[in-house]
Amino acid sequence: MKHVVIVGNGISGITAARHIRKNSDFEITVISAETDHFWSRTALMYIYMGHMKYEHTKPYEDWFWKKNKINLLHDYVEKIDTSNKTLQLAQKGVQSYDALILATGAKPNKFGWPGQDLQGVSGMVSFQDLEYIEKYTKDISRGVIVGGGLIGIELAEMLRSRNIAVTFLVREKQFWNNVLPKQEASLISRHIREHHVDLHLGGELKEIVPDDHGRVKAVITGAGEEIPCQFVGLTAGVHPNIDLAQASGIETDRGILVNDFLETNHTDVYAIGDCAQRRDPLPNRRPIEQVWYTGRMMGETVAQTITGNKTPYQPGHWFNSAKFFDIEYQTYGWVWNQLKPNEEEFYWEHSSGKKCMHFIFDKDSKKFLGVNTFGIRLRHESFDRWLKEERDIYYILENLREANFDPEFFDRHEQEIAGAFNGQFPGRPIQLRGKRSFLEKIFG
Repeated sequence: MKHVVIVGNGISGITAARHIRKNSDFEITVISAETDHFWSRTALMYIYMGHMKYEHTKPYEDWFWKKNKINLLHDYVEKIDTSNKTLQLAQKGVQSYDALILATGAKPNKFGWPGQDLQGVSGMVSFQDLEYIEKYTKDISRGVIVGGGLIGIELAEMLRSRNIAVTFLVREKQFWNNVLPKQEASLISRHIREHHVDLHLGGELKEIVPDDHGRVKAVITGAGEEIPCQFVGLTAGVHPNIDLAQASGIETDRGILVNDFLETNHTDVYAIGDCAQRRDPLPNRRPIEQVWYTGRMMGETVAQTITGNKTPYQPGHWFNSAKFFDIEYQTYGWVWNQLKPNEEEFYWEHSSGKKCMHFIFDKDSKKFLGVNTFGIRLRHESFDRWLKEERDIYYILENLREANFDPEFFDRHEQEIAGAFNGQFPGRPIQLRGKRSFLEKIFG
């Protein structure tokens, strides 16, 4: 019987295991040194904030693995012998495989800052990071977070939930404006400050200062300001965890190099998820995509190939979602931080300053290219279908009611959005289609 070994029990590795089991009776072993069972990494912040317990973050009961004949091994893989198809484990000796999937994830970036390895300095990627943060933020008065982005904003919310003062050092002129257009970046920067976070835009870390016991005492910024603190969160991005692959002679660049079928340069060795780097990226897609849904899709794809249905990885249209304190964010298609020469934009922002939609379309054909939405939840299936059908911006706005995910009694803004578009682009007035909500019928 074929034995498939998966290193890593995050969303990529576990999805691969589940789909291999669906399609075969292969022996499956998942090895992880992080936790005994798969858990939802996106729920990490909610454990700290007291909204959930660790056991609540496990999507499957502990009996699920035995029932589905998926072996879970809590150990650390030290080296891979690709010639003999074996793994050297730290505790349990040698493990053989017929097919090997590397789903080793990512690690927080460190840029050689003095003091970056002091007690009280942490990233926020693993369960061990969560335990470390829990230990070193107990009874502290201030934490400093270094680096904007999604992990940084989560950590800021975590600390504020315990009334810990937060200083946020962000190199950019507005929060996450290397990804978001200026309008959305400005909106989120305001929102962060409204949550009593001391946001230092254009702020950089120079040094982390220790006390007499080797623990964080302060940080010094690039401008020379000293900020007393007892914890530093390093959230300036992550990089693929390729240590095991490198030590084993598997070809790497920034990530573990894979082809269209997620195969490495060694037969029967695959890489998926945050650690994988495509040799030939798809148009408009990055060679490394460290997003939950791409990891899941890679797991599904590699399972097809390993069980005899060789399938290229084709993730389709880009989408992502996140949360900035209490403002939800979704993006579909491509909305770059700066317009490209062929692009035109329509931006609408609610008077509250907490909701907006940003549409991008082609100047000439008016073909819809992408949307950012903040504070208004949209239906993925609608925008995915419209992108596949290559609809124009007029069709999108006329059918916007269809894409609104919110229940009947939530505020609806399609009429206001259409009116704003008609004011900015009067050539072809938008006429909304679909049913009006209960509130629209009452208030117009």
